[in-house]
Amino acid sequence: MTEYGRGRGPEPWHPEDPLYGDQGWTGHQTQQGQVPYAGAPQQEYQQEPQYQQQHPQQPQYQEYQQYPEYQQQYGQQQYAQQPQQPQQPQQGYAQQYPAQPQQPAYDDQGWDTGQGQYTAAVQTDPYAGANYAQQPSAGYPGETPDLYGTDEAYPPPQPPGRRHLEPEPVEQEEEPESDLPVGGAGDRDGEDDGDEPDGRRGRSKGGKPKKRSGMACLIAAVVIVGVVGGGGYYGYSYIKERFAPAEDFAGEGAGEVVDVEIPKGAGLGQMGRILKEAGVVASAQAFVDAANANPKGKSIQPGVYPMNKKMSGAAAVALMIDPTKLNVITVTEGMRNSKVYEAIDKKLGKPEGTTKEIAQREAKNLGLPAWAGNNPKLIDPLEGFLFPTRYDLSKDSTPESLLKLMVKNASDKYAELGVEAKAKELGLENPLQVVTVASLVNAEGKNHDDFRKMSEVVYNRMKKTNDVTNQKIEFDSTYNYVKNQSEINFNLKEAQAFNNPYNTHFIKGLPVGPIGNPGMDALTATLNPDHGGWMFFVSVDGNTTTFTKTYDEHLKLVAEFQERQKQKNGG
Repeated sequence: MTEYGRGRGPEPWHPEDPLYGDQGWTGHQTQQGQVPYAGAPQQEYQQEPQYQQQHPQQPQYQEYQQYPEYQQQYGQQQYAQQPQQPQQPQQGYAQQYPAQPQQPAYDDQGWDTGQGQYTAAVQTDPYAGANYAQQPSAGYPGETPDLYGTDEAYPPPQPPGRRHLEPEPVEQEEEPESDLPVGGAGDRDGEDDGDEPDGRRGRSKGGKPKKRSGMACLIAAVVIVGVVGGGGYYGYSYIKERFAPAEDFAGEGAGEVVDVEIPKGAGLGQMGRILKEAGVVASAQAFVDAANANPKGKSIQPGVYPMNKKMSGAAAVALMIDPTKLNVITVTEGMRNSKVYEAIDKKLGKPEGTTKEIAQREAKNLGLPAWAGNNPKLIDPLEGFLFPTRYDLSKDSTPESLLKLMVKNASDKYAELGVEAKAKELGLENPLQVVTVASLVNAEGKNHDDFRKMSEVVYNRMKKTNDVTNQKIEFDSTYNYVKNQSEINFNLKEAQAFNNPYNTHFIKGLPVGPIGNPGMDALTATLNPDHGGWMFFVSVDGNTTTFTKTYDEHLKLVAEFQERQKQKNGG
């Protein structure tokens, strides 16, 4: 071992190393009374030029130059007490190493040798008294041979900072060469070895030809096909979805009819997905494309649509832009209850009269307000309480559920308008009369302006000072309600003689109850009349209503109206 081979690290370097074991810095060296390497006394000191000339073949000791601090300490410790010898030029070390104070250790805490911490390098100088000046530079007789000087020797140990165990190199098998024909471009030396099958090159180290696993090749092929096929499929699907025409059925559809419910706020895309899930259209995109191509495509209303399965996108759009195709019931403003009952029976597929019978039997259980439905003379307690709006039907819809919903909507709206308080302000007996006036206005007028003037006529004719009509309202709509008809031309004398609490040609004041279901325009007009002093009105042409304050003006308009009717009927 070299002197600098000791340090912080495990020992030995190898079990077969001739210096295996830890003999310490004094074991081997002091026993021989020599430096560790035969023929190389004091080799570690690079200051001796003659030593460098004598031993140029040992380059491993040049690395000691990297540790000048070790050189200084070691020289000071081991040669501090050498006796003075006669000065001989380049023959000894006395002049090179003057006496220095002895240092007990190489550092503050010593170093780890693998067998314990070496705390004191040398307590006594093993070289004391030795005459190095007269020792031949070639070595001492009987010294230990240089065990690192032969080719078979282990390499000398490295300094502490360079001790890193390096793994032995692993021999890598040669990669098999590609299958090429004999003498082809793949033959590296261009010659045929003659000991390999045609088209094969390359062998393993052992001389045995490489074997390819058939299963591995099969698995690799399957993986490649799967990757390529899957990527191709998704690529094709993406291109088809992006650029190809959307999948679509043809025609109006056939077979099973399904109810498709379109929720409020749904866009065309959501509508298309709902239709596709129901089996109505082949794809949502086909429906969207057809809706965008149709000028009315974006006017599709929410609701329930009875639709055939396997319809084209265009056929589905054409059906849904037609309000009459909706599976809904629309209660129009002024619509009578009898018409509402018929519509419910038809939409729900019930026998005629089913809903009317339920309404009469369950009237008190459908949610009417406390001030309604108490007069036994009412033809229908629910009249005026089936609020006008659209009602979407579903599979769970029943006549009773629809009636409850309609009554609730009317009751909520009347409460919102405050009809109870308004009744007193208008001089009416109860809130039901507010609804009754609104139903008359809705039946006779054409628009909101007509409704305000019409409500003014009603209030003026009800006054006790009315001596023109003697407090009779005389609206034809009331007689038609009793007769369940909508006739303009009827026998006036017969109407005036017909005794019925709803017939305002016979009774004074308001009918016993509403004659229809008034809408919001008629209700607000009833609560806020025109106050123009109107007493009479007539629609000469059937479209425009003319209002007058005196009976003479009214008679002129009536004569004009009758003349038009004769011309219309060819008389």
